[in-house]
Amino acid sequence: MLKLIEVAKGGLFMVEYQFIVFSLNAEEFGLPVGTVREIVQPQKIVKLPQSSELIEGVISLRKEVIPVIDLKKRFYGITTENLETNRIIIVGLDGWLVGILVDDVSEVVSLQAKNIASLPPFVQQVVTGCGLQGIGKLKERIVILLDLAQAFSGAEKNLLQEVVN
Repeated sequence: MLKLIEVAKGGLFMVEYQFIVFSLNAEEFGLPVGTVREIVQPQKIVKLPQSSELIEGVISLRKEVIPVIDLKKRFYGITTENLETNRIIIVGLDGWLVGILVDDVSEVVSLQAKNIASLPPFVQQVVTGCGLQGIGKLKERIVILLDLAQAFSGAEKNLLQEVVN
């Protein structure tokens, strides 16, 4: 879900999209602002016995139990180190909340539609199931834009929902 904003520049209205930018494995990713509920500092993640590799564990946030996914492990097969810069981004996913553990959250950026490129067809075929939405171009930087609703299979979403219920 992209959050559109209209910006008046020189009497013209331009459409922009806003993204929360975070890092994983030295790469920058962006999530649409409208999907992010909040960003919290890491806290104790309680590991669930015999749980799926997908779920790192759960946290309690204002009396809500929220499953947490280590997105670096999901995308790169590398467990996120426990660092002071780590953050958990709480996102809405199909009507319930999920935390994603990331290396760092750096900023909110606005991208004009002309600065968002679709993935080339070859890349779309190779990287299925990651929720890649496009590529944001910020001067000399590239931000990988994600749609987390597309990053998980139906079975994985069911696993996450079972933890919440």
